[in-house]
Formats: sequence, C-alpha cells, structure tokens
Amino acid sequence: MAEQQGELLLTPEAVQQRMQQLRELLQKAAHAYYVLDNPIMPDEVYDQLYRELLALEAQHPEWITPDSPTQRVGDQPSQGFPSVTHPTPLYSLDNAFELADMQAWEERWRKLWPDDLPDDLYVCELKIDGLALNLYYERGLLVWGATRGDGVTGEDITANVRTIRTIPLRLQTNDPPEGVEIRGEAFLPLPIFEELNRQRQAQGEPTFANPRNAAAGTLRQLDPRIVAQRRLDFFAYGVGQGVDLPTQKDILLQLAAWGFRINPHFQVCRDLAAVQAYYQTWVEQRSQLPYGTDGVVVKINHLAMQAQLGYTQKSPRWAIAWKFPAETAVATLTGVTVQVGRTGTLTPVAELTPVRLAGTQVTRATLHNAQRLQELDIHIGDRVVVRKAGDIIPEVVEVLTALRPPDAEPYRFPTHCPECGEPVVQAPDEAATRCVNPHCPGIIREQVQHWASRDALDIRGLGEKVAQQLVAQGWVQTVADLYRLTAEQLQSLAGWGEKSARNLVAAIDQSRRQPWPRVLYGLGIRHVGLGTAELLASHFPSAEALQQATVAELCAINGIGPEIAQAVHDWFHDPDHQALLERLHQAGLQLHYTPATSQTGGPLSGKVLVLTGKLPHLTRHQAKALIERAGGKVASSVSSRTDYVVVGEDAGAKLEKARELGIPLLNETDLLALVGEG
Repeated sequence: MAEQQGELLLTPEAVQQRMQQLRELLQKAAHAYYVLDNPIMPDEVYDQLYRELLALEAQHPEWITPDSPTQRVGDQPSQGFPSVTHPTPLYSLDNAFELADMQAWEERWRKLWPDDLPDDLYVCELKIDGLALNLYYERGLLVWGATRGDGVTGEDITANVRTIRTIPLRLQTNDPPEGVEIRGEAFLPLPIFEELNRQRQAQGEPTFANPRNAAAGTLRQLDPRIVAQRRLDFFAYGVGQGVDLPTQKDILLQLAAWGFRINPHFQVCRDLAAVQAYYQTWVEQRSQLPYGTDGVVVKINHLAMQAQLGYTQKSPRWAIAWKFPAETAVATLTGVTVQVGRTGTLTPVAELTPVRLAGTQVTRATLHNAQRLQELDIHIGDRVVVRKAGDIIPEVVEVLTALRPPDAEPYRFPTHCPECGEPVVQAPDEAATRCVNPHCPGIIREQVQHWASRDALDIRGLGEKVAQQLVAQGWVQTVADLYRLTAEQLQSLAGWGEKSARNLVAAIDQSRRQPWPRVLYGLGIRHVGLGTAELLASHFPSAEALQQATVAELCAINGIGPEIAQAVHDWFHDPDHQALLERLHQAGLQLHYTPATSQTGGPLSGKVLVLTGKLPHLTRHQAKALIERAGGKVASSVSSRTDYVVVGEDAGAKLEKARELGIPLLNETDLLALVGEG
C-alpha cells in the first residue's frame, strides 16, 4: 500500500529506499562534523533530515537498523554491565621515564631481532589520558564495545559506546572484514571537562578531579542518555584481530579510512634519536592540546617484527610508553594526617592548599614515613614542592625553607597510634613505624577492606565507608565476624535499606567459595601479595600444611626469601591468627585446595599437554588443575606422544623440541578457549 509524504505517494520500497538514503546522508554528515571537523551541511538541514528519518522509523519500526543515527542513545537505563571476554587480550605497556630506559628497552628487543633494521623502524603516538576500549565489528557493524578490564575480560558497555559520535556504528567500506577488534582511547576533551565541572558546581554537585576520572565515571553510567550529554570523544589506535596489514602506520590509515578519528600527531621515526626529538617536542607542546596526554607510545612499526618479538607476561616487547616528566607544583602545608594501614604501618599524609598537578586538583600528598618527615624537616605552614610519582601518587619532595613563615611550628611524629592510643614501635631495621595493637580499629578497618577487595574475597559493596561503619559498631573485630552479620543488623544502620542489606549479606556468603590462594592473600600477611599467595598455596595446599611449614621449608621455594618466610611462619604461629583460621573454617571458607577431578569425556580427555614458560595470569599449579579438570594429563617433557605444548614467557628447550616435532602450540588464551573456561 502506498504512503503519502507531502503530496507524494510512496510505495513501501520507496520508503525503505528513502530511509536508507537518510541514514547514509546523516552518517556522512556526522563523520564530517565530529571526526573531520569539517561540516558539510548546516545544523538546520541535519536536524530536518534527522526528524524525517525519526518519523519514518516511528511508522516502520520493523525497518530500523542498528546503524541508524537515531539508535545511538537507548531509552532505558541498563541494570548493570555484563562481562565480555576479549577475543585477543589487551596487554598493558611497560613504562620508560628517561632516555636510559628507552635505550635499555631497545637493547632488550634487539637481542631477539638479529636482522637488519628498516628505515621506518618506529611509530610514535601521543598517549591519550583516557580509558581504553575494545570495539568488535562483524561484517562492518558494531556488535559490542567493552572496557579493558583485566585485559582478558572487560565490561560490556555497548549502549554507552554507541553514544560517542566519533565511533562509527558501521565501518565506511563496501568490503568490511568478517570480524575485527578496534582498540582505542575514550576521553573527555578539556573544554568539555571544564564546562561539565562548572555545571556540576552550579548545581551543588561534587566536581570531577580530572578528565580521566570524568571519562571513566561517564562510561560506567547505567543510563546512556547521561553518557550522551557528556560528549565523550575517541581516538582509535590499533586492532586486536581481523586485519592483515604490514605496518602500524598502515593500520592507523586504515582506521581513518573506516571512519574512525585517529590522533593526527603520530610520526614514523627512523631511530631512537628521532623518537627522542618527537618526545621532546611534545614535552614542550602538550599543554597546547585540547585533551590530556601523559606520554608517548613508541611501537615497532612492522607487524612481522612485532609478531616475532612477542610478549612478556604482561606487556608487548615491541612497544613502550615513554612517560612525560612528572609535573611539580608549590603548595602550603596546612597539616599532617597519620593513616593506619592493615599491618599497623603509620603513614603521614600532608594536607595542602589545593594545587593543580598533572590535570588533577591535589589537596593531599604522601610523606612516606617518620624518617622521611625528619629528613624534610616539616613545619606546619611550610611551602612545599609536590609532584606526582609516575603521574599517579602525589608526594612531597622538597620543603622551601627560605619561604618558611617565622611562626611555623615543627611537626612531631606521634608516639601513640592516632586510632587506638597505644604506643607505636619502630624496628631497628625498618623505616616504618607501626601500631602493634591487634584490636586497633584502624587496623581492623583496613584488614576488612583488604579482605573484601577484588583480588582477595571480592565482596561487592564492602568498601571503606561500610567497613568503617561495621568496625565502629563493634560488630566486626576480625574478618571472621563478617560471616555472622545479618540483613536485620545492617538495616538498623543509617542509610541502609532492606535491598542493600540483603545484597551485602549475599555477597559475603558468596565469598565463602573463593579458592584457598585468594583467602591466603586476603589474610593480609606482611609481604604476601597475590602472586606470593598463589606460589605458597601451590606448595602448601591447605592452611594446616602452611602452619606446619618451617622457615627453611618456606625458603626452599623459588621466589620466597627469608623475610617473607619469617613473616608467614610468624603469622601462622600466632595464637590469635590460629583462632581466626579456625573460625573461618567453621564459617565455611576454603582453607584448602579441592583436589582436581578429571572429566571423563572432557574437552582434553586422553590428551597429553606440556607446560613451558610463565603464563600471563595462570600459575603452573592453576594451569595444571585446569587441564586435569578437563580430562587431560600434564607431562614434564615433550615427546611424540605430546598433543599440545602450552607456551608462556621465557619458554626454553621444550618449545624448541615441540617445534622440531611439529606439535601444536597453545598460549594461555588458547588453553582457556580449549577447556571452555575464562
């Protein structure tokens, strides 16, 4: 049946054709306006065409396509962000802070590349201070967009990604790849950041500390309409899979051809001297840019070289971030606050008049410890030099004694804990001063926060404020007390409702399933990070076994030194800690490894695998357990009966043997895919 448009009668075929024409016109106009900064039509014309398309889609919702400009912003807020596994991992970059670091990096990769070097050796790109995104397109259409997350798994924020006008909903090509990952940085331009903060201030809302925090907070909004209002931008800089091109420069040009905005300041460099000149240029000129940048990313240009150089456990060997010098500022010291950590360490923090530092407003900076305070000769009222260590943690580096006011009072480090009032101690061989009262509320509060942290028991909703409430009420004296909390108790606290109370109790209950290495890390033993906890758990698969270990047995583990061994031994032989372990056992926590059981008919049933080198995320024990659960067997040497060799960083003779025998090689991602786990 024909339809009327103005005075014309349109057939259904003509309506569909007009809708397609409008989509193409609007997409072309948006690309010219947002990406090329070169409008091809007046705003009034764009609005008129947009309204026409909107009206036709309202009449024919069955003909709305995902790449329509009207579909950038959804109508309903999301209920949460599901996880998405990246088809290929997103590695982090190693950092360099001076020319010597760059020279050392070049020396490292040169040892792995004995051949001649091309004239277009490096590509330099500005390191944008934003949030890394991974976008996946199928046959040219945007399917999903996700945060980097831990590099393997991120959060699916597709609805928010679609609001960013410099991200095409469909690639501008008639011959798109079947599937392609696009990597880039979402950021908030400085003028928009400043405008946003002015609006928030006028509305009585807290302002954002810096553009990066504003961008990250925006992308985690559940309502994409709010995201659209904040006008995020995006620079594409790479691909994960789906493109076969010879150089990084070619990739950048391909991204631009597909309709992405790329940073125009990239440069091909012949050698490290040219890289240094590029770096120095932007050290001097970065303040003129309308967005934040904290360094230069240097990549080997040729992808064949990248493939041969490969990756370390965490980073590509073929790329590095050369960070800009830390910015410094001068502020007035108005006071010193002493914080108590989970192991009782007292850390002095300088309270400052507000200063701008590396794009952030800074009002506090670390003073490290009592010894550093003494070296600086801190007086209240001093003018101090503050810098950001690695552009992250503000620290006081100098006191301008020539500007010291005559009435400035010297600061004395406390002799008693500011939280519990007990005397503090300092071991002769340590710079740290500690509170040794196990019942100190400051220590308990920090221990609870650590226990609930993501890498430990991962108890969602148990942050700093909640921990403070629970300890202040006297309900939590050790982490074992968390497992006795009830929703009714929590509802009696100010600001708590039935839903939030039940959610926290459910999250605490869920944490009982966390494996022994994470429980061990969550105990907060001095010097025991997550990696050390996994190493200890692989040798002592239960709390009981670890308690029976001698210092000598602990030291015999490669990677465990005398200091760690003594700290672990002392912790497990403390009667209070033994009582805590017993209470955790009664609460149902996993204080031992559950023996892996092989699956008959599992995905690796009857297969023999060999492990060599260090994997990015799995310990050898975890990889072995994973294989055995899938029905496979792990052998210690490569032979003709080996089905797969799993290869990590610093693989040795086993890798060469596998290549000689033509045995299939797997990386960690391949292994996880093979067994169906992530």
